[in-house]
Amino acid sequence: MRTRDFLALTFSSIVAHRLRSALTALGIAVGIAAVILLTSIGEGIHRFVLQEFTQFGTTLVAINPGKATTAGTSMGVFGTERPLSIEDAEALRRLPFVRAVVPFVQGNAEVEADNRRRRVAVYGAGPQMPEAFSMAVRSGRFLPADDPTAPRAFAVLGSKLRQELFGDSNPLGKRITIGGSRYRVIGVMESKGTVLGFDLDDTVYIPAARALSLFNRDSLFEIDVMYREEVAVDTVVAGIKRTLTARHGKEDYTVTTQQQMLDVLGSILNVLTFAVAAIGGISLLVGAIGIVTIMSIAVNERTSEIGLLRALGARRSQVLNLFLGEAIVLAAIGGISGLGLGIGIAWLLHTVMPSLPVHTPLLYVVLAEALAVSIGLIAGVAPAQRAARLDPIEALRAE
Repeated sequence: MRTRDFLALTFSSIVAHRLRSALTALGIAVGIAAVILLTSIGEGIHRFVLQEFTQFGTTLVAINPGKATTAGTSMGVFGTERPLSIEDAEALRRLPFVRAVVPFVQGNAEVEADNRRRRVAVYGAGPQMPEAFSMAVRSGRFLPADDPTAPRAFAVLGSKLRQELFGDSNPLGKRITIGGSRYRVIGVMESKGTVLGFDLDDTVYIPAARALSLFNRDSLFEIDVMYREEVAVDTVVAGIKRTLTARHGKEDYTVTTQQQMLDVLGSILNVLTFAVAAIGGISLLVGAIGIVTIMSIAVNERTSEIGLLRALGARRSQVLNLFLGEAIVLAAIGGISGLGLGIGIAWLLHTVMPSLPVHTPLLYVVLAEALAVSIGLIAGVAPAQRAARLDPIEALRAE
């Protein structure tokens, strides 16, 4: 059988049964659309989270109190004999490769100003926080380099908190109350937005030592170290461990590099993307069952046609390829339709909800179409083999 005749027979059969062909292709189209849509959302979230996580730079190392247990996460102050202190942060500041050190304490407290109250996140930090986390001050200044153990009662407002407490008036120099203690506002931060669920604009920054007193804590929540780019991260980690072990007498802390954080986060997000793709794969399974069913019906309906082909000299392999070709073409058409449908819905969702991150890599498009064709091939094998095994004489007698 010539290639032209093979293609003509394949497409003529599809066109002759338009409704049946459309329903078969629709099953694959829905499955591919579900896979593309879900993986686009999963990949979009993946990229969004990693972008949010790395906007603070990639030369950061976090030190937490307590020994790590799983996935690079610390137990905090539990299980440690000596907490992380302001003095520990000052000792790390003296390391030659360090650009900035930020002692960090986090909590919630009520902030009051001009008879307006608001409960917000309170971050106790050091004066080098804007440099370490790529943050900018809109007006005034950030916390000054006071005595780290006895700093003055200064506060810096996030842009949203500034609007909520003072409206359009200038807050610089004004007094506010945080958790019952009075502070003077010396700065307002540029808008940073929400990062990994934390609204950095609806917050207030105070010195770390005062935050320890405010929240009645013995240990810093974390010490963040920003190191010079030309220094190897292994050298940085070794220097940090050497300094803190000498001070604590043992390694009762956890050092986590930015790359370790990204690796753990990336693995979690990869599992998420795979999971949503697997959910979409259920629809593809339904589409494959549809191809098997429709092609089996086609074999029954075209028994006499198969007998005629065999009587005219068509080999079993040619009959097999003919039915496989139909299944593959139907799956390919369904795959292309599903790609258009899935990408279109993803684009529409992003248009309606701009906050929903959506991204469809070209690799996913190629793999989805290849998957559709493969499903058509696999699902069409059984019906095609049944057609090829028909006895030509018995097939010709069939009505």
